[in-house]
Amino acid sequence: MSVLLYSFLATFAVSLVSFAGALTFLLNAKRLNRFLILLIGLAAGTMIGGAFIHLIPEAVEEYNHDRTFLYVLVGFSAFFAVERLLHWHHCHQQTRKDHVHTFTYMTLIGDTVHNFLDGVFIAVSFATDIRLGVATTVAVIMHEIPQEISDVGVMVYGGFSKRKALFFNFLTALAAVAGALAGYFLTLDNFMGYILPFIAGGFLYVGASDLIPELHKEQRTNRSFYSFVSFLVGLIIMYYLRVVLEG
Repeated sequence: MSVLLYSFLATFAVSLVSFAGALTFLLNAKRLNRFLILLIGLAAGTMIGGAFIHLIPEAVEEYNHDRTFLYVLVGFSAFFAVERLLHWHHCHQQTRKDHVHTFTYMTLIGDTVHNFLDGVFIAVSFATDIRLGVATTVAVIMHEIPQEISDVGVMVYGGFSKRKALFFNFLTALAAVAGALAGYFLTLDNFMGYILPFIAGGFLYVGASDLIPELHKEQRTNRSFYSFVSFLVGLIIMYYLRVVLEG
C-alpha cells in the first residue's frame, strides 16, 4: 500500500473523530468534565511520548542531523507563534440565535489550520516509516478527541445549532486530508531530517503548553491523580507501540 494511500486513510479516520463532539449533547456537564480531564491527560501523554519515543529518536537515528534538537526548538517556537497569531479576542455581546460570536468563526479558522498541519505530520511520518506513521496517527487521534468535543461546545455556545456545529467541525477536520497531500509532496524532497524534529517540537508544545496546563486547573485531588494516571497511560501506549511495531 502506498504512502499516499496510508496517509489518506489515516487522515480520514482522524477527520471522523470530529463527530466525538456529539458527546457534548449526550453527557451532562459534570460527566463530560470528568471524561474530558482523563482524555486530556491521555492526549498529553501520547503527544509528549510520541515526540520523545518516536519522532526525535527516528530523526536522530535515520538522518543523524547535527542540528536535530535545534529544529525541535524551531518547531516548538513556531507552534507558539502560530497559536499567538490565531488567538481571538473575546466577544462580549450576549449569545442569541441571530448573533454568532466572532470567536466561533475564529475557532473554525484555527481548527482548519491545526487539522491541515496534522495531515502534514501524518503523511511525513508514513513517508519515513509505516510504524512511525501509525504512532503519529494514534497520538493525533488521542489529542483530537478532547479537542473536537471542546470545539463543538464552543461553537454551540457561540451561537451555532448542534447540527451546524457538528457539520462545520467535520468540514474543518477534512483539512487533514489536504494536509496529507501537501505533506506527501514535501517528502519528495530532502526535507525529512528537518521536518521530523520540527513535528516533534510541535507535539511537545501542544502537550506541554496546551494540554498539561488544563490538567493543572483541576483542584480536586482524586481527579488530579486520575488525570496524571491517564497521562502515564498515554506514555505507555507510545512506548508499547514502539516495542510492538518494531518487534
